[in-house]
Amino acid sequence: MTDTRPVLWTPTDEQSEGTRLAAFIGWLEETRGLGFSDYNVLWQWSVSDLEGFWAAIWDYFDLQSSTPRTAVLEHRKMPGAVWFPGTHLNFAEHMLRQAAKTPERTALIVQSETFGETRMSWADLSAQVASVAARFRAMGVGQGDRVVAVLPNTETTMIAFLATVSIGAIWSLCAPDMGHVAILDRFRQIEPKLLIAQDGYVHGGKIIDRREVLNDIAAGLASLEETIWVPVVGSVPDGGTAWSELTGGSDDPVFTQVPFDHPLWIVYSSGTTGNPKPIVHGHGGVLIEGAKQSLHQDLGDEDRFCWFTSSGWIMWNAQMVALARGATLALFDGAPNHPDLLELWRFVAKHQLTFFGAGAAFVTTCVKAGIRPADTLDLGALRSIGVTGSPLTSDGYDWIYDAVKSDVWLAPFSGGTDLAGAFVGGNPMMPVRAGEMQCRFLGNAVRAFDDDGNDLIGQVGELVCTEPLPSMPLFFWGDEDGTRLHDSYFDTYPGVWRHGDWIEITPEGGSIIYGRSDATINRKGLRMGSAEIYQAVEALPEVMDSLVVDLEYLGRESYMPLFVVLSDGAALTDALRERINDAIRTSVSARFQPNEIVEIAEVPRTLSGKKLEVPVKKVLLGGDPKKVVNRDSMANPDSFDAFVVYARSRA
Repeated sequence: MTDTRPVLWTPTDEQSEGTRLAAFIGWLEETRGLGFSDYNVLWQWSVSDLEGFWAAIWDYFDLQSSTPRTAVLEHRKMPGAVWFPGTHLNFAEHMLRQAAKTPERTALIVQSETFGETRMSWADLSAQVASVAARFRAMGVGQGDRVVAVLPNTETTMIAFLATVSIGAIWSLCAPDMGHVAILDRFRQIEPKLLIAQDGYVHGGKIIDRREVLNDIAAGLASLEETIWVPVVGSVPDGGTAWSELTGGSDDPVFTQVPFDHPLWIVYSSGTTGNPKPIVHGHGGVLIEGAKQSLHQDLGDEDRFCWFTSSGWIMWNAQMVALARGATLALFDGAPNHPDLLELWRFVAKHQLTFFGAGAAFVTTCVKAGIRPADTLDLGALRSIGVTGSPLTSDGYDWIYDAVKSDVWLAPFSGGTDLAGAFVGGNPMMPVRAGEMQCRFLGNAVRAFDDDGNDLIGQVGELVCTEPLPSMPLFFWGDEDGTRLHDSYFDTYPGVWRHGDWIEITPEGGSIIYGRSDATINRKGLRMGSAEIYQAVEALPEVMDSLVVDLEYLGRESYMPLFVVLSDGAALTDALRERINDAIRTSVSARFQPNEIVEIAEVPRTLSGKKLEVPVKKVLLGGDPKKVVNRDSMANPDSFDAFVVYARSRA
């Protein structure tokens, strides 16, 4: 069995030998006496000898502890693994190590619709963090206290985060465009002492006033002792403190040393149904996972890195991998389609970025709009593009190589909020195949399982991880007995992490993600995820977006409606319906032709851009619309109304 997907890019021998991954392999040979015939042999070692591999990552990246470790891994089990006991460190200290090496080099480039363009050197960034941290301490914020923020993707947010964790306090962030109910659902659970918020912002050329919403949030958090405001549309409220009062001090950096597994931040599940899960990650786990991930992204201190992200998405947190490597981090705060969809690509060209990442939904939007950045922009510095959030179709791969850059290394990856990292993704030493991720990440024992827990190769199965990872959640906040954590990941295969995605591991070690396994389509005994149907349907120029669900339930015959968002000027005629069906027959299978095709205005999505297949399925099976989805956690809450109406018509 061989992989027949077309190869779109192959590194030259010179490119391959010059990667950080090649340097790491050479270091392993020189210092550990290890030899590897190919990447898959290296991967197998990394998931078999966990202690040897993670100790090697620690040493190779010169991670620092103020106390000696007593082991690399205690209790090799899930959940319950204990990593690097005895060590004490600080995440922020590692993020700012470049300040001592090249203080005048640029650490941050920020382009904001609200504030314009800002640049900050490593020396300035370190000084601002020290100043804000000193003010936090003066306010009584200390180790273990929760600091929450409602801020956009700007330098203010980065400084506030680094200052928070430098004193051992615990960080949690929500995006300014989230509803106040969704924010309170998250922050109330963790009882914060300090809130930092920006009272408005500019998006798409429009001023968005958030003062009323933020007042409701502040009033709804009984545990708050201090509020800090970034004024944009108004003045600082009575009793609050202006952000500008915290910056500009001359304090020396002080980094509280905390255990490896001390809480770093709290992030949240999508919260589309029920209360969002407050997921706690640790200083050491995120630090060492990010160090390893930089090998897969081939990042060094000469890079200029940007991931287009909302501050409410885990990719905001994932940007830290660039800071840790001493790279320049470029932050984009604004609408990606204002004044047009080339705006982000102009940002990439202007600042000569070497690495640019975005969600698959952004790439799909560019494909549909027919833009061609390569025709008008100088993208010569760009050597790698990352994509995540949902599976990138082969059309997206083709567009990048045709319309963006023919010799770029495209490195999509898949992981998630749950582990603050990735399971599968890029390898700068391997070819890129259309619609496929290049490898399983080092240290991540990723496999495809069937229902009985058997390993699958070349077949679609459940994405599982059979060995512990340092960045897996420490716990869920408030989950005293660990039941919620166990039920979220370990209830299907005891002792094995089940992620909730469909995956195929190719014979060569690559992988294809097919979407969420809890949104499975089962047509006449044949199961599949929705991604392949989307790829077939959305390749039609008349179809901008789509969503499909299978309403098979408790032995009921499968009924599969397909919902489509049409391009301007297109109409859902019988002829278009037939073209849609023909596309599915040709690209997927006749079995997966929908029972019905329904036009909608928008596909419901989470704030991070994922299609809300499961809540739609639940409401169409008779679920209470008020319980199956938390609209405050949606990017477009009104879009769900169409499915409520459709459910009533079917009832």
